[in-house]
Amino acid sequence: MSGGDGPLAPPLSPEAAEELARRHGLELVGQRPGLMSYLRDVWRHRHLMWAMARGDFVSNHQDNYLGLLWSILNPLLMGVAYYLIFGILIGTSGGIENFVAFLTIGLFTYIPLAAALTSGSKSVLKKSAMIRSLSFPRVLLPITTVLSEFVAALPAFLTLLLIALVSGEKPSLTWLLFPVTLLLVLLVSLGMGMITARVVNAVRDTANLVPLVVRILRYVSGVFFSVDAALERVGDDAPEWLAGVLQYQPFAALLTLVREPLMQEYPVRWETWVAASGWAAGLLVIGLIVFWRGEGTYGRS
Repeated sequence: MSGGDGPLAPPLSPEAAEELARRHGLELVGQRPGLMSYLRDVWRHRHLMWAMARGDFVSNHQDNYLGLLWSILNPLLMGVAYYLIFGILIGTSGGIENFVAFLTIGLFTYIPLAAALTSGSKSVLKKSAMIRSLSFPRVLLPITTVLSEFVAALPAFLTLLLIALVSGEKPSLTWLLFPVTLLLVLLVSLGMGMITARVVNAVRDTANLVPLVVRILRYVSGVFFSVDAALERVGDDAPEWLAGVLQYQPFAALLTLVREPLMQEYPVRWETWVAASGWAAGLLVIGLIVFWRGEGTYGRS
């Protein structure tokens, strides 16, 4: 049978079609690549990742007259409110010499961690149209969301140094560890963002649980009180496993980690660094693998 321009080409067999696609570098849509190939693809798209993070950052602040200044004002105003409520009215500052530095460090560190859970969990769902239109490693979505939140928090982190000085802390060599603590905060945030993004994409109802988890972590992680002091008051009534969980769960470990280099009453301890580093490495690797295993499922519904 022939058309107006000549005879039609015979249809390709599945094997021939696969060979033709392989020769021209084509891949099946929605198929999960190998892990190492996936990581190489992420690296190839690093410029897209930064462009997306920059776009998210600008869009989150373009409607504010003060722009980036709100990333400092918001935690400062919240810190004042927390100081009045928990430091003065409730009196959770007992036993803490520099409660101002303690509270602001805890609050400023908690905010980007909480944002990684809330914003990161919905990063895939919000970009479903982009997923259906473009081919790129989907893990860029939670990564760019977390990076955007972390960059927005950097001015607040720098303000912590000024607050520590004004509140009476003296600069020392341990302050050089402060950037390292922020790096560990970022790595933990990335791991949590990837895990929650996969979970919420698979089971949409879990998105309603994320704000609840964030609120619970705010009240058990030592943002406005000392976990060690609280455990001492409880004494032997608290089981050892519960004390370990409260002290070394990711949020509590990171809050203590950031406080230790900046506050004289909290000397740097190897236990804190081992716990925080373990959470950073473990959550990052687990988060990447968990998200990668669902690569072919994103944007389908």
